[in-house]
Amino acid sequence: MDILSDDPVTDRIRASLLAGAIGDALGAPVEFHTIGRIRARHGVHGLRDYVPAYGRRGAVTDDTQMTLFTAEGLLEALRAPDSAPGSAIDAAYRRWLRPQPTPFPGAGRESGLLAEAALWATRAPGHTCLSALANPGRGLGERADNNSKGCGGVMRVAPIGLCRRVGDPFALASAAARLTHNHPSGYLAAAAFALLVRRLLDGEALRDALAVTLDRLAGEPGHEETTAALLQARALAEAGGPATPERLMQLGGGWVAEEALAIALWCALVAPDLESALLLAINHDGDSDSTGSLTGNLLGAALGMAAIPARWLADLELRECIVRVADELAAA
Repeated sequence: MDILSDDPVTDRIRASLLAGAIGDALGAPVEFHTIGRIRARHGVHGLRDYVPAYGRRGAVTDDTQMTLFTAEGLLEALRAPDSAPGSAIDAAYRRWLRPQPTPFPGAGRESGLLAEAALWATRAPGHTCLSALANPGRGLGERADNNSKGCGGVMRVAPIGLCRRVGDPFALASAAARLTHNHPSGYLAAAAFALLVRRLLDGEALRDALAVTLDRLAGEPGHEETTAALLQARALAEAGGPATPERLMQLGGGWVAEEALAIALWCALVAPDLESALLLAINHDGDSDSTGSLTGNLLGAALGMAAIPARWLADLELRECIVRVADELAAA
């Protein structure tokens, strides 16, 4: 499949989803490892390339799986004018839930994303997502009955920022995250992330996009933690100094939404290129696949396909599926 496009918007949408999946796949083998363990296994500079996870190189996790289902639900809502986007996205997540947490053979007998064998695989899904989506008392499109701010809400909403037919990506990403994570920091981090992605897709510089996003956050109840995390990331970037895991970990581990977003923002601000940013985003004590995924989504939207190393595209699981979904978002 030819993954280059002459259309600059399509190019950036493809790059955002593909770079996000690459960051996810790079971080997957070390998601639960400390930086000390990572260095002991992979050298003083940490992990520098794919290593096998889930039985193969370039394997993605639930982060990429749920990102694709966000896109599928969103696209279904756009094709049906009477459909509520939040409910359509929720229905898509419930399709993702079907093989979780225990995989069983179903690919080939389904339509849409569930026709993809890799999307029937269990890849360390978050407990909060599983419990919220499986809750029989929660109606379609309703908010989760919890107070979670885990990063499972923010790591999946890039398609909302990448789809220009979504007039307010901030609001829709907030609603999509609240399906599983109903703490303000859980859903406002997702809202801020989708808005950042949209502004980058439209060609705005990251620092300018951040300023707009901080202004939007300021009017939201409960924004304080998310705003503080983003301000800390910006201040750490402006302070200069070496881009090391030790400095990154001043922002936290990324297990909660505002920390994951802050880490991705810092990596995108301080690294000289997308490759360096992804490697920085995965080599730390925390949620390496999610911080890698968010960093890739941001810089892919900003820089396009030319920024992505070809060697990482070659082995990436679900590459053709990701390109197909990206093109559907661009066409929408």
